[in-house]
Amino acid sequence: MKVAILAGGLGTRISEETESKPKPMVEIGGRPILWHIMMNYAYHGFKDFAIALGYKGEVIKKYMVDYCSLNSNLTVDLGTGNVDVHGGLRLDWKVDLVDTGLYTNTGGRIKRLAPYVNNETFMLTWGDGVSDLNLRDLLDFHRSHGKLATLTAVRPPARFGHLEIEGDSICEFSEKPQTKEGWINGAFFVLEPGVFDYIEGDDTQWEKAPLENLAKDGQLMAYRHNSFWQCMDTLRDKRLLESLWMSGKAPWKLWEDDNAIVSDGTQRIYRHRDGTPIAGSRV
Repeated sequence: MKVAILAGGLGTRISEETESKPKPMVEIGGRPILWHIMMNYAYHGFKDFAIALGYKGEVIKKYMVDYCSLNSNLTVDLGTGNVDVHGGLRLDWKVDLVDTGLYTNTGGRIKRLAPYVNNETFMLTWGDGVSDLNLRDLLDFHRSHGKLATLTAVRPPARFGHLEIEGDSICEFSEKPQTKEGWINGAFFVLEPGVFDYIEGDDTQWEKAPLENLAKDGQLMAYRHNSFWQCMDTLRDKRLLESLWMSGKAPWKLWEDDNAIVSDGTQRIYRHRDGTPIAGSRV
């Protein structure tokens, strides 16, 4: 099943980080947030990606092209220019990198990926948010209802302290109460090809007419996710994710990793929490 990832926005709200790279390439723990997102899909067995590029898309292209070389041992023949890659991390992922225009809106980017989803059910997310969402359960829910679209609904913590006021007296104060915020779009979707009919063209914003009309037609269902979800819209969000990663308790890190000694050196292998190698991580 194809996983579509939108990675072409300008990232203006985190401009401190995106002057020289697109937002999905902003690093958390030394790895682009795009890598974290793709690792979670791979953890659940989804390894066929189509990434919609726009702003500074060449940075993502270079990262993907160089990934195996940078994470492996190399033998370089300077006379012939040949480079042999051996050892290191090999991920059996397929990644389509699709230029979808610098100023194309979210709906337009999705529609430009239509030729890459093979007229089949596909997953969709943005390249700037992480979660501990069980993607297999999300897919099972989508298949159970038979509609065109499933949206993951999340309840993020409040950014400011919640107040309960009686008259002029504060009777309750709670910092970032998880349960008192409403449901919002968590941007993890499962979609049928029929959703492309709801998108007019490059100027269409996915979050406006397409989702509104899918809802009106009874074709949009909500999968409620009550656990961890966090987008990276601002530098504050980036620092929060970084602190969670550095603590060793990042909720979205569903995989384990260790260093395995092999014949040609040390390589990193990513594992499920039961110790078995994650899909695509091999010697």
